[in-house]
Amino acid sequence: MTSRNMAVEPVNVNEFQELARQVLPKMYYDFYSGGAEDQYTLDENIQAYHRITFRPRVLIDVSRISLSTTILGHHVSAPILIAPTAMHKLAHPEGEVATARAAATCNTIMIYKRRDLSALVVQRAERNGFKAIVLTVDTPRLGRREADIRNKMVAPQVKNFEGLLPTDVVSDKGSDLQAYAEATFDPSFSWKDIGWLRSITNLPILIKGILTREDAIKAMEVGVAGIIVSNHGARQLDYSPATISVLEEVVHAVQGKVPVLVDGGIRRGTDVFKALALGAQAVLIGRPIIYGLAVKGEYGVRRVIEMLRDELELTMALSGCASVNDITRSHVITERDRARSML
Repeated sequence: MTSRNMAVEPVNVNEFQELARQVLPKMYYDFYSGGAEDQYTLDENIQAYHRITFRPRVLIDVSRISLSTTILGHHVSAPILIAPTAMHKLAHPEGEVATARAAATCNTIMIYKRRDLSALVVQRAERNGFKAIVLTVDTPRLGRREADIRNKMVAPQVKNFEGLLPTDVVSDKGSDLQAYAEATFDPSFSWKDIGWLRSITNLPILIKGILTREDAIKAMEVGVAGIIVSNHGARQLDYSPATISVLEEVVHAVQGKVPVLVDGGIRRGTDVFKALALGAQAVLIGRPIIYGLAVKGEYGVRRVIEMLRDELELTMALSGCASVNDITRSHVITERDRARSML
């Protein structure tokens, strides 16, 4: 990337992606930006937000706007969190350290074939003061990410587990990452094992990867503290629904018993507002954080979050909402709303 391009200051989150494409090696950019197979869901995650429109209210005092909210009893300055994402060091030498410095971040664990290793991750989280565990549940196997296969994506060594996990897995059939996943992920992990995870920690467990009413109800039955509506950034099962399109289904199933968060396709403050209006307590941001990190390090991550916050604040003001609690279902119109109005 030329110094002239690096000097360009993005004015919205989308512009960070093009700058990241210029600065990252193609293998790494494709790893971050790509989805599974035809990438239908990858595109739909974003387009589904575009099909939701506003019903703004006017003549309301919005001289003071508050973005603050509470999640699992913890006060946050805005309902915008950083999604659990992997391998930040491919984007920037400081990796997750730079991301963590820029904002309070969520963390995730994968359930490995070796339960002692999973327990080790949980123990480390507790010792280091983490407030919750996010359990990703949509990866019994790795989705078919054809860009990674084409590029023969190399799995980076996992320093945290050196001596415990295989760090030199190599495949002659395509992506080393795929071979690494097959060697470490546990496809037998099921609902009954959530009890085992709860038995080894006192931290609240949020389950990430729910897309249906049935699984939302099951998650509550096994005692999770929260649900994240997610399709893994469209990197697992292609033609699964856009997360915003099934958010209400999950929210209605939960009936307020546990908080519901959502990720996938959020690129504007208007997207954040739409998710909150449809019942999400907060949103999680994935790829834009990585793009900001790749382009400008810690400052880039901070700018991505600030941009989304500023856009959300403006959307709230123009919609007649002085606080997050003022955002209601009546502020948005979905495709289903339009279809029902024609009956």
